[in-house]
Amino acid sequence: MDDWEKAGKIAGEALHYGKKLVKVDASLLEVAEKIEAKIVELGGKPAFPVNLSINHIAAHYTPLPGDESRFSEGDLVKIDIGAHVNGAIGDTAASVSLGGNENLIKASEEALHSALRIITPGIKLGEIGAVIQEKIKSYGFVPIVNLSGHGLDIYNLHTGITIPNYGNNDERKLVDGQIIAIEPFATSGEGRIIEGKPSGIYRLENLRQVRDSNARKLLKFLAEEYKTLPFAKRWVVKKFPAAGFALRVLENERVLHQYPQLPENTKAPVSQAEHSVKVGEKPIILTKISE
Repeated sequence: MDDWEKAGKIAGEALHYGKKLVKVDASLLEVAEKIEAKIVELGGKPAFPVNLSINHIAAHYTPLPGDESRFSEGDLVKIDIGAHVNGAIGDTAASVSLGGNENLIKASEEALHSALRIITPGIKLGEIGAVIQEKIKSYGFVPIVNLSGHGLDIYNLHTGITIPNYGNNDERKLVDGQIIAIEPFATSGEGRIIEGKPSGIYRLENLRQVRDSNARKLLKFLAEEYKTLPFAKRWVVKKFPAAGFALRVLENERVLHQYPQLPENTKAPVSQAEHSVKVGEKPIILTKISE
């Protein structure tokens, strides 16, 4: 089993574990930390902070330090998980209903399954998007057109290509051996996300010298520990309790990029499903596990 397969298996098992933790009144912070601990227990490292995006927030919500948020009756929860082994990444997601939205969840799940059935070297990216869009529309919903699947590479979560969630006539083709993540998002709203509040999720964007000594010390740690992969503020403050100011310095200096939360434009609920795949004549769904 190579590192891609190991990372995919770990991510899949962590997602299976995490889905069982999402219950009414459960703490988001505790759930996120338990899932991240499970990734480590299984022999990997988090490739990015566990995302627990609720209702109209499509992506990029992870608990902040001391977050007291809890799941509520009726929530639609997206669990997005990444695990890596030596930089090889498994990226997978699923939606959990705490009351209602079952058809919306089926729409993204079935769109993912439909896309997986046609993955083969030489297929056009626009054709994959058209299949995803058609399946979501058959449930009476629309895809989010400005979120997409993506290529995966060593220590690189979004690389090379984007896998559209609608038929955009992209003529580029998948090639044998490529590692990709297919990631349909479905909504009852407009089908477009906007940038929302800061997420507390960061990525090293521009490694260069900074004047502030505390920021330099933090930057050295971030570059060694996470390289180019996203990380959470709550991870950093456990090791550097006073890291808040240094993070702001690095963000203001454009050394770090902080991801925004991504709400649906009309605040309509959003569902998500995702698997990582190795493209081939017989494609390997890396994050699929036997339940």
